[in-house]
Amino acid sequence: MKYEEHTLSPPWVHLPTRYGKFRARSYDFNDQEHLVLTLGEVTQGPVLVRIHSECLTGDVFHSLRCDCGQQLEFAMERIVALNKGVIIYLRGHEGRGIGLKQKLAAYSLQDQGMDTVDANLSLGLPVDARSYDAAVAILHDLQVKEIDLLTNNPEKLARLEASSLVIRNRIAVQTTIHPITQKYLQTKRDRMGHLLEIDADESKAK
Repeated sequence: MKYEEHTLSPPWVHLPTRYGKFRARSYDFNDQEHLVLTLGEVTQGPVLVRIHSECLTGDVFHSLRCDCGQQLEFAMERIVALNKGVIIYLRGHEGRGIGLKQKLAAYSLQDQGMDTVDANLSLGLPVDARSYDAAVAILHDLQVKEIDLLTNNPEKLARLEASSLVIRNRIAVQTTIHPITQKYLQTKRDRMGHLLEIDADESKAK
């Protein structure tokens, strides 16, 4: 499995952020452009990896309906602290793969009382339509073989374990719980099996 080569392969560029200085480049896979950030020498030893699904509302507009933006920031902070790691930002994953328009339609149903699972199903859509094939191909291209995976999602973990990658550890992603976000996180835990410990007193999700 390989990503689609550009006629002229895109270069690595410097991407300074408020968390630290990364290198970045794009990858094409199945007509979708993905973004990869790296820090340090990622071909040697276990590497901390965050495979992050695109979420315009959470990542850009800091929506409190999800914790996506906070998860991305947490991953960047952890990688900078270690001075080594990879973030793969998967495009086409909006709304767990249903797209922005349908995600907003699901939000409308959630405003009427449904949870995120029932809203998707009521629209005739899958609860989670994401594929992680692009991430596996990109990690192979980066020559990353053994990873510590930043995720709370057991399905993502299972998909990566089914590839030829070696998953050494799963690292929990901790985000601060807001009252608006809490129901969403409880649904992910109770109906989608996400590995979350929600303690309102501590205001932490693990």
